[in-house]
Amino acid sequence: MIHYSVVIEQFLIFILILIRLASFIYVAPFFNTTGIPRYTKVGFAFFIAMIVYSCNPDFKIETSSIFQYSALVINEVLIGLILGALCFFSVQIIQFAGKIIDMDIGLSMAQLYDPTTRMQTGIMGNFYYYLVMLILVISGLHRYLISAIVETFKVIPLGSPKFSPKIYDIVLDFMSDYFIIGFRIALPVFAATLLLNCVLAILAKVSPQMNMFVVGMQLKIFVGIFVILVTIFMLPDIAKFIQDEIKYVLAQLVKSMY
Repeated sequence: MIHYSVVIEQFLIFILILIRLASFIYVAPFFNTTGIPRYTKVGFAFFIAMIVYSCNPDFKIETSSIFQYSALVINEVLIGLILGALCFFSVQIIQFAGKIIDMDIGLSMAQLYDPTTRMQTGIMGNFYYYLVMLILVISGLHRYLISAIVETFKVIPLGSPKFSPKIYDIVLDFMSDYFIIGFRIALPVFAATLLLNCVLAILAKVSPQMNMFVVGMQLKIFVGIFVILVTIFMLPDIAKFIQDEIKYVLAQLVKSMY
């Protein structure tokens, strides 16, 4: 004899698991690009939800009405979106550093359309972004993200997370780190162009007949590209720095939800 109440309860538990995973995959880096079809994302989330549900048969929820279950669904959506969004913003630090570099060397007007994010990005931002993303894929960050969101089911109770005010402080700290890390990545080019501007200012005073505007634009591009080529060996360290930031943010957020 089939106990329909037990079957429905287990089905509702599976839906909550699927919603948390799907919300995370929808905004997390590597998985949120437009090049991945939506059906593939849903199927991937469904496959992982099946594994999580099979490995954790003791999940239980307490619901007495459709409104209470709707509140549980909203909580799971918020968990997935918050964790995935901050991971995505951590990767976007590379784009922010690229924009600083483009402004310093005079390429800020040269924008490219990135079909994966459907955004206008700078040349150097795109260059740094794809190289760092390639290094992150090689280092297995995408596998870490999946394992991290799966591990949250052991820490954050299903359907009853605790959104403490500490999340607000974590987000504020992350935003300050966002600008600091981005500027540190662009610091070599920024320092080189600043020194070049000082030299050009001295030359403009020494020989006013020279057109420093025309000469300076070409020199900035040359110096900027030269510094980027010289410091290209720092990309693995940058990728590790981004990876450590993602792990730190995820750990802090999970701690604030249980």
